[in-house]
Amino acid sequence: MKILLLTHYYPPEVGAPQARLSELARHLMRSGHQVAVLAPLPHYPTGVIPEAYRGAWLRREMLDDVPVVRTWVYAVPNRGVAKRLLDHLSFTLSALYGAPFAGRPDVLVVETPPLFLGLTALALSVAWRVPYVMNVADPWLASAVEMGVLRNRLAIALGRALEKLLYTTATRTTTVTRGMYDGFLREGVPKAKLALVTNGVDTSFFRPNAPGAVALRRQLELDGRFVVLYAGTHGLTQGLETVIAAARQLADDGRTLFLFVGEGAEKERLQELATDLPTVRFLPNQPKSTMPSLLAAADACVVPLRDLPLFRGALPSKLFEAMAAGRPLITAVAGEAAALTWQARAGLCVPPERPEELAAAVARLRDDPTLRRALGANGRAYVSVYYARERIAERYEAVLRAAVGA
Repeated sequence: MKILLLTHYYPPEVGAPQARLSELARHLMRSGHQVAVLAPLPHYPTGVIPEAYRGAWLRREMLDDVPVVRTWVYAVPNRGVAKRLLDHLSFTLSALYGAPFAGRPDVLVVETPPLFLGLTALALSVAWRVPYVMNVADPWLASAVEMGVLRNRLAIALGRALEKLLYTTATRTTTVTRGMYDGFLREGVPKAKLALVTNGVDTSFFRPNAPGAVALRRQLELDGRFVVLYAGTHGLTQGLETVIAAARQLADDGRTLFLFVGEGAEKERLQELATDLPTVRFLPNQPKSTMPSLLAAADACVVPLRDLPLFRGALPSKLFEAMAAGRPLITAVAGEAAALTWQARAGLCVPPERPEELAAAVARLRDDPTLRRALGANGRAYVSVYYARERIAERYEAVLRAAVGA
Protein backbone atom coordinates (compact mmCIF):
# COMPACT_ATOMS: atom_id res chain seq x y z
CA MET A 1 0.00 0.00 0.00
CA LYS A 2 0.93 3.63 -0.50
CA ILE A 3 0.11 5.40 2.74
CA LEU A 4 0.11 9.12 3.51
CA LEU A 5 0.16 10.26 7.15
CA LEU A 6 -1.29 13.75 7.59
CA THR A 7 -0.44 15.22 10.99
CA HIS A 8 0.17 18.52 12.75
CA TYR A 9 2.74 16.84 15.04
CA TYR A 10 5.85 14.96 13.93
CA PRO A 11 9.54 14.68 14.91
CA PRO A 12 11.90 16.37 15.49
CA GLU A 13 9.20 17.62 17.87
CA VAL A 14 8.91 15.58 21.08
CA GLY A 15 5.57 14.28 22.31
CA ALA A 16 3.12 11.38 22.36
CA PRO A 17 1.65 11.75 18.84
CA GLN A 18 5.10 12.46 17.40
CA ALA A 19 6.48 9.22 18.86
CA ARG A 20 3.44 7.12 17.98
CA LEU A 21 3.19 8.29 14.37
CA SER A 22 6.91 8.10 13.62
CA GLU A 23 7.06 4.56 14.98
CA LEU A 24 3.94 3.63 13.00
CA ALA A 25 5.56 5.01 9.84
CA ARG A 26 8.73 2.99 10.44
CA HIS A 27 6.74 -0.19 11.10
CA LEU A 28 4.73 0.23 7.91
CA MET A 29 7.94 0.81 5.93
CA ARG A 30 9.49 -2.35 7.40
CA SER A 31 6.34 -4.24 6.41
CA GLY A 32 6.90 -3.32 2.77
CA HIS A 33 4.51 -0.38 2.40
CA GLN A 34 5.37 2.98 0.85
CA VAL A 35 4.86 5.70 3.44
CA ALA A 36 5.02 9.48 3.25
CA VAL A 37 4.29 12.10 5.90
CA LEU A 38 2.73 15.53 5.38
CA ALA A 39 3.36 17.84 8.35
CA PRO A 40 3.99 21.52 9.13
CA LEU A 41 7.40 23.00 9.83
CA PRO A 42 8.32 21.82 13.36
CA HIS A 43 7.29 24.33 16.04
CA TYR A 44 5.40 22.57 18.85
CA PRO A 45 5.06 23.45 21.72
CA THR A 46 7.20 26.61 21.88
CA GLY A 47 6.03 28.16 18.62
CA VAL A 48 9.66 28.55 17.55
CA ILE A 49 10.62 27.11 14.17
CA PRO A 50 14.20 25.73 14.23
CA GLU A 51 16.76 27.74 12.30
CA ALA A 52 17.19 25.03 9.67
CA TYR A 53 13.51 25.30 8.68
CA ARG A 54 12.90 29.04 8.90
CA GLY A 55 11.71 30.92 5.84
CA ALA A 56 10.61 27.78 4.02
CA TRP A 57 7.21 27.49 2.37
CA LEU A 58 7.87 23.86 1.52
CA ARG A 59 10.56 21.50 2.76
CA ARG A 60 11.24 17.89 1.77
CA GLU A 61 13.42 15.64 3.91
CA MET A 62 14.03 12.06 5.02
CA LEU A 63 13.62 11.12 8.68
CA ASP A 64 14.47 7.52 9.59
CA ASP A 65 14.13 6.62 5.90
CA VAL A 66 10.57 8.05 5.82
CA PRO A 67 9.96 10.86 3.28
CA VAL A 68 8.47 13.92 4.98
CA VAL A 69 6.93 16.91 3.19
CA ARG A 70 6.61 20.03 5.36
CA THR A 71 4.66 23.19 4.60
CA TRP A 72 4.43 26.66 6.09
CA VAL A 73 2.57 27.20 9.36
CA TYR A 74 1.67 30.28 11.38
CA ALA A 75 3.74 29.12 14.33
CA VAL A 76 2.66 30.20 17.82
CA PRO A 77 3.29 28.82 21.32
CA ASN A 78 0.84 26.25 22.67
CA ARG A 79 -1.24 28.86 24.50
CA GLY A 80 -4.03 31.27 23.63
CA VAL A 81 -7.09 29.94 21.80
CA ALA A 82 -7.29 32.47 18.94
CA LYS A 83 -3.64 32.22 17.89
CA ARG A 84 -3.64 28.43 18.18
CA LEU A 85 -6.67 28.30 15.88
CA LEU A 86 -4.73 30.34 13.33
CA ASP A 87 -1.81 27.93 13.75
CA HIS A 88 -4.08 24.96 13.06
CA LEU A 89 -5.96 26.60 10.19
CA SER A 90 -2.78 27.74 8.46
CA PHE A 91 -1.54 24.18 8.08
CA THR A 92 -5.03 22.98 7.16
CA LEU A 93 -4.65 25.17 4.06
CA SER A 94 -0.92 24.91 3.36
CA ALA A 95 -1.12 21.10 3.49
CA LEU A 96 -3.25 21.24 0.33
CA TYR A 97 -0.31 22.89 -1.41
CA GLY A 98 2.15 20.30 -0.10
CA ALA A 99 0.02 17.22 -0.80
CA PRO A 100 0.99 16.79 -4.49
CA PHE A 101 4.64 16.66 -3.45
CA ALA A 102 3.83 13.74 -1.14
CA GLY A 103 2.04 11.89 -3.93
CA ARG A 104 -1.32 10.21 -4.28
CA PRO A 105 -1.66 7.33 -1.79
CA ASP A 106 -3.89 4.26 -1.64
CA VAL A 107 -5.08 5.37 1.79
CA LEU A 108 -4.76 8.58 3.78
CA VAL A 109 -4.41 8.65 7.58
CA VAL A 110 -5.18 11.91 9.38
CA GLU A 111 -4.30 12.51 13.03
CA THR A 112 -6.65 14.69 15.08
CA PRO A 113 -6.58 16.98 16.93
CA PRO A 114 -6.59 19.49 15.41
CA LEU A 115 -10.04 18.73 14.11
CA PHE A 116 -9.72 21.12 11.15
CA LEU A 117 -7.09 18.88 9.59
CA GLY A 118 -9.89 16.43 8.90
CA LEU A 119 -11.18 18.90 6.29
CA THR A 120 -7.86 18.66 4.48
CA ALA A 121 -8.10 14.88 4.57
CA LEU A 122 -11.67 14.99 3.26
CA ALA A 123 -10.70 17.33 0.40
CA LEU A 124 -7.74 15.16 -0.59
CA SER A 125 -9.84 12.01 -0.29
CA VAL A 126 -12.37 13.43 -2.75
CA ALA A 127 -9.74 14.84 -5.12
CA TRP A 128 -7.69 11.65 -5.19
CA ARG A 129 -10.63 9.25 -4.84
CA VAL A 130 -8.97 7.38 -2.00
CA PRO A 131 -10.28 6.37 1.45
CA TYR A 132 -9.20 8.23 4.55
CA VAL A 133 -8.84 6.94 8.09
CA MET A 134 -9.31 9.39 10.93
CA ASN A 135 -7.36 8.71 14.11
CA VAL A 136 -8.84 10.58 17.07
CA ALA A 137 -6.17 10.74 19.75
CA ASP A 138 -8.02 13.24 21.93
CA PRO A 139 -11.66 14.46 22.11
CA TRP A 140 -10.51 18.00 21.35
CA LEU A 141 -13.90 19.72 21.05
CA ALA A 142 -15.45 18.02 24.08
CA SER A 143 -12.34 18.79 26.10
CA ALA A 144 -12.42 22.48 25.14
CA VAL A 145 -16.09 22.70 26.14
CA GLU A 146 -15.68 20.90 29.49
CA MET A 147 -12.62 22.96 30.39
CA GLY A 148 -14.55 26.15 29.68
CA VAL A 149 -12.09 27.19 26.98
CA LEU A 150 -14.80 27.16 24.31
CA ARG A 151 -18.13 28.73 25.32
CA ASN A 152 -19.52 30.31 22.17
CA ARG A 153 -22.65 28.34 21.26
CA LEU A 154 -22.29 28.92 17.54
CA ALA A 155 -18.66 27.79 17.58
CA ILE A 156 -19.61 24.67 19.53
CA ALA A 157 -22.45 23.88 17.12
CA LEU A 158 -20.17 24.34 14.11
CA GLY A 159 -17.52 22.15 15.73
CA ARG A 160 -20.01 19.36 16.35
CA ALA A 161 -21.28 19.61 12.78
CA LEU A 162 -17.69 19.30 11.54
CA GLU A 163 -17.13 16.25 13.74
CA LYS A 164 -20.26 14.60 12.37
CA LEU A 165 -19.22 15.34 8.78
CA LEU A 166 -15.76 13.86 9.26
CA TYR A 167 -16.88 10.76 11.16
CA THR A 168 -19.52 10.14 8.48
CA THR A 169 -17.19 10.50 5.50
CA ALA A 170 -14.14 8.71 6.95
CA THR A 171 -13.85 5.10 5.82
CA ARG A 172 -12.65 4.18 9.30
CA THR A 173 -12.35 6.09 12.57
CA THR A 174 -9.78 4.85 15.06
CA THR A 175 -9.34 5.92 18.65
CA VAL A 176 -6.98 5.15 21.49
CA THR A 177 -9.22 4.51 24.53
CA ARG A 178 -12.29 2.46 25.33
CA GLY A 179 -14.00 5.58 26.69
CA MET A 180 -13.70 7.42 23.38
CA TYR A 181 -14.70 4.30 21.44
CA ASP A 182 -17.90 3.97 23.49
CA GLY A 183 -18.53 7.70 23.09
CA PHE A 184 -18.41 7.39 19.30
CA LEU A 185 -20.93 4.54 19.44
CA ARG A 186 -23.27 6.71 21.53
CA GLU A 187 -22.91 9.49 18.95
CA GLY A 188 -24.06 7.14 16.21
CA VAL A 189 -20.80 6.23 14.49
CA PRO A 190 -21.39 2.73 13.05
CA LYS A 191 -19.48 0.01 14.88
CA ALA A 192 -18.28 -1.37 11.54
CA LYS A 193 -16.42 1.91 10.89
CA LEU A 194 -14.79 2.07 14.33
CA ALA A 195 -11.58 0.51 15.61
CA LEU A 196 -9.87 0.72 18.99
CA VAL A 197 -6.09 0.87 18.61
CA THR A 198 -4.53 2.01 21.87
CA ASN A 199 -1.34 3.89 22.48
CA GLY A 200 1.70 1.77 23.16
CA VAL A 201 5.41 2.06 23.85
CA ASP A 202 8.70 0.98 22.33
CA THR A 203 9.91 -1.39 25.04
CA SER A 204 13.36 -1.62 23.47
CA PHE A 205 13.76 2.18 23.71
CA PHE A 206 12.30 2.72 27.19
CA ARG A 207 13.78 0.25 29.64
CA PRO A 208 14.68 0.09 33.35
CA ASN A 209 18.45 0.24 32.95
CA ALA A 210 18.64 2.82 30.18
CA PRO A 211 22.21 3.94 29.46
CA GLY A 212 23.06 7.28 30.97
CA ALA A 213 20.56 7.20 33.84
CA VAL A 214 23.22 7.14 36.56
CA ALA A 215 25.21 9.90 34.89
CA LEU A 216 22.06 11.99 34.44
CA ARG A 217 21.21 11.73 38.13
CA ARG A 218 24.68 12.95 38.93
CA GLN A 219 24.51 15.74 36.35
CA LEU A 220 21.15 16.99 37.68
CA GLU A 221 22.31 16.58 41.29
CA LEU A 222 19.59 14.04 42.08
CA ASP A 223 21.72 11.61 44.09
CA GLY A 224 20.29 11.06 47.54
CA ARG A 225 16.87 12.40 46.51
CA PHE A 226 13.60 10.57 45.94
CA VAL A 227 12.69 11.92 42.50
CA VAL A 228 9.04 12.18 41.44
CA LEU A 229 8.96 12.89 37.71
CA TYR A 230 6.30 14.53 35.59
CA ALA A 231 7.33 14.61 31.92
CA GLY A 232 4.88 16.01 29.41
CA THR A 233 2.71 18.94 28.47
CA HIS A 234 2.20 21.62 31.12
CA GLY A 235 -1.34 22.49 30.06
CA LEU A 236 -4.79 23.15 31.45
CA THR A 237 -5.96 19.54 31.30
CA GLN A 238 -3.19 18.10 33.47
CA GLY A 239 -4.04 20.03 36.64
CA LEU A 240 -0.38 20.21 37.65
CA GLU A 241 -1.11 22.70 40.42
CA THR A 242 -2.28 19.63 42.36
CA VAL A 243 1.24 18.20 42.12
CA ILE A 244 2.68 21.54 43.28
CA ALA A 245 0.28 21.48 46.25
CA ALA A 246 1.40 17.94 47.11
CA ALA A 247 5.02 19.07 46.92
CA ARG A 248 4.21 21.87 49.35
CA GLN A 249 2.88 19.35 51.85
CA LEU A 250 6.17 17.44 51.65
CA ALA A 251 8.36 20.55 51.56
CA ASP A 252 9.85 19.91 55.01
CA ASP A 253 11.21 16.58 53.80
CA GLY A 254 14.39 17.44 51.94
CA ARG A 255 14.64 13.91 50.52
CA THR A 256 11.81 14.33 48.00
CA LEU A 257 12.23 16.27 44.75
CA PHE A 258 9.45 16.93 42.23
CA LEU A 259 10.91 17.25 38.73
CA PHE A 260 8.76 18.78 35.97
CA VAL A 261 10.01 18.33 32.40
CA GLY A 262 8.29 19.88 29.39
CA GLU A 263 6.55 23.00 28.13
CA GLY A 264 3.00 24.27 27.87
CA ALA A 265 0.52 27.07 28.40
CA GLU A 266 0.55 26.71 32.20
CA LYS A 267 4.28 26.40 32.79
CA GLU A 268 4.94 30.02 33.78
CA ARG A 269 2.04 30.00 36.24
CA LEU A 270 3.23 26.73 37.76
CA GLN A 271 6.74 28.12 38.16
CA GLU A 272 5.28 31.11 40.00
CA LEU A 273 3.31 28.79 42.31
CA ALA A 274 6.51 26.91 43.17
CA THR A 275 8.84 29.91 43.54
CA ASP A 276 9.30 29.29 47.27
CA LEU A 277 9.65 25.50 46.98
CA PRO A 278 13.26 24.27 46.72
CA THR A 279 11.89 20.73 46.36
CA VAL A 280 10.36 21.56 42.95
CA ARG A 281 12.46 21.90 39.82
CA PHE A 282 11.53 22.62 36.19
CA LEU A 283 13.40 21.58 33.06
CA PRO A 284 12.61 22.43 29.43
CA ASN A 285 11.60 19.88 26.83
CA GLN A 286 14.30 17.25 26.43
CA PRO A 287 15.37 15.52 23.20
CA LYS A 288 13.71 12.20 22.55
CA SER A 289 17.07 10.48 22.93
CA THR A 290 17.30 11.69 26.55
CA MET A 291 13.86 10.50 27.66
CA PRO A 292 14.73 6.83 28.45
CA SER A 293 17.59 7.97 30.71
CA LEU A 294 15.39 10.61 32.32
CA LEU A 295 12.64 8.12 33.16
CA ALA A 296 15.13 5.55 34.42
CA ALA A 297 16.73 8.25 36.59
CA ALA A 298 13.43 8.89 38.40
CA ASP A 299 12.15 6.92 41.39
CA ALA A 300 8.45 7.32 40.54
CA CYS A 301 6.35 8.94 37.83
CA VAL A 302 3.18 10.92 38.43
CA VAL A 303 0.38 11.01 35.83
CA PRO A 304 -2.33 13.57 36.67
CA LEU A 305 -5.42 14.93 34.93
CA ARG A 306 -8.23 17.20 36.06
CA ASP A 307 -11.32 15.76 37.71
CA LEU A 308 -13.69 15.93 34.75
CA PRO A 309 -16.03 13.18 33.47
CA LEU A 310 -14.40 13.40 30.04
CA PHE A 311 -11.03 12.26 31.39
CA ARG A 312 -12.41 9.04 32.85
CA GLY A 313 -11.91 7.68 29.36
CA ALA A 314 -8.34 8.99 29.06
CA LEU A 315 -5.25 6.80 28.85
CA PRO A 316 -2.16 9.06 28.74
CA SER A 317 0.84 7.65 26.90
CA LYS A 318 2.98 8.69 29.89
CA LEU A 319 1.62 5.62 31.67
CA PHE A 320 3.13 3.25 29.14
CA GLU A 321 6.51 4.96 28.97
CA ALA A 322 6.90 4.96 32.76
CA MET A 323 5.85 1.31 32.94
CA ALA A 324 8.29 0.32 30.20
CA ALA A 325 11.03 2.11 32.15
CA GLY A 326 10.15 0.06 35.22
CA ARG A 327 9.10 3.11 37.24
CA PRO A 328 6.19 2.84 39.70
CA LEU A 329 3.22 5.02 38.84
CA ILE A 330 1.26 7.48 40.90
CA THR A 331 -1.88 7.74 38.80
CA ALA A 332 -4.04 10.73 39.72
CA VAL A 333 -6.64 10.07 37.06
CA ALA A 334 -10.10 8.54 37.46
CA GLY A 335 -11.47 5.82 35.21
CA GLU A 336 -9.59 3.96 32.51
CA ALA A 337 -6.07 5.02 33.52
CA ALA A 338 -6.65 4.02 37.14
CA ALA A 339 -8.13 0.69 36.06
CA LEU A 340 -5.08 -0.11 33.94
CA THR A 341 -2.72 0.85 36.78
CA TRP A 342 -4.54 -1.48 39.19
CA GLN A 343 -4.86 -4.29 36.66
CA ALA A 344 -1.14 -4.18 35.94
CA ARG A 345 -0.32 -3.68 39.64
CA ALA A 346 2.05 -1.02 38.38
CA GLY A 347 1.47 1.79 40.87
CA LEU A 348 -0.70 3.62 43.35
CA CYS A 349 -3.94 5.34 42.36
CA VAL A 350 -5.31 8.48 43.98
CA PRO A 351 -8.36 10.58 43.08
CA PRO A 352 -7.60 13.51 40.76
CA GLU A 353 -7.08 16.97 42.26
CA ARG A 354 -6.51 15.61 45.79
CA PRO A 355 -3.09 16.93 46.87
CA GLU A 356 -3.25 15.36 50.34
CA GLU A 357 -3.75 11.87 48.94
CA LEU A 358 -1.14 12.46 46.25
CA ALA A 359 1.38 13.52 48.89
CA ALA A 360 0.57 10.41 50.93
CA ALA A 361 1.16 8.16 47.91
CA VAL A 362 4.52 9.84 47.25
CA ALA A 363 5.55 9.34 50.87
CA ARG A 364 4.50 5.69 50.80
CA LEU A 365 6.63 4.93 47.75
CA ARG A 366 9.53 6.97 49.09
CA ASP A 367 9.56 4.93 52.30
CA ASP A 368 9.07 1.48 50.75
CA PRO A 369 11.77 0.56 48.20
CA THR A 370 10.53 -3.05 48.05
CA LEU A 371 7.09 -1.87 46.94
CA ARG A 372 8.67 0.46 44.37
CA ARG A 373 10.67 -2.35 42.81
CA ALA A 374 7.67 -4.69 42.68
CA LEU A 375 5.35 -2.14 41.09
CA GLY A 376 7.99 -1.13 38.55
CA ALA A 377 8.67 -4.74 37.56
CA ASN A 378 4.94 -5.43 37.24
CA GLY A 379 4.46 -2.46 34.94
CA ARG A 380 7.36 -3.43 32.70
CA ALA A 381 6.07 -6.99 32.34
CA TYR A 382 2.52 -5.82 31.60
CA VAL A 383 3.32 -3.36 28.80
CA SER A 384 5.76 -5.81 27.23
CA VAL A 385 2.86 -8.24 26.74
CA TYR A 386 -0.07 -5.94 25.97
CA TYR A 387 1.21 -2.54 24.82
CA ALA A 388 4.45 -3.08 22.90
CA ARG A 389 4.42 -0.58 20.03
CA GLU A 390 5.15 -3.22 17.38
CA ARG A 391 1.95 -5.10 18.25
CA ILE A 392 -0.05 -1.87 18.25
CA ALA A 393 1.33 -0.96 14.82
CA GLU A 394 0.31 -4.37 13.47
CA ARG A 395 -3.27 -3.69 14.57
CA TYR A 396 -3.24 -0.34 12.80
CA GLU A 397 -1.87 -1.92 9.65
CA ALA A 398 -4.86 -4.29 9.68
CA VAL A 399 -7.23 -1.31 9.92
CA LEU A 400 -5.58 0.30 6.88
CA ARG A 401 -5.85 -2.90 4.86
CA ALA A 402 -9.55 -3.09 5.71
CA ALA A 403 -10.04 0.56 4.70
CA VAL A 404 -8.44 0.02 1.30
CA GLY A 405 -10.60 -3.05 0.74
CA ALA A 406 -13.82 -1.39 1.93
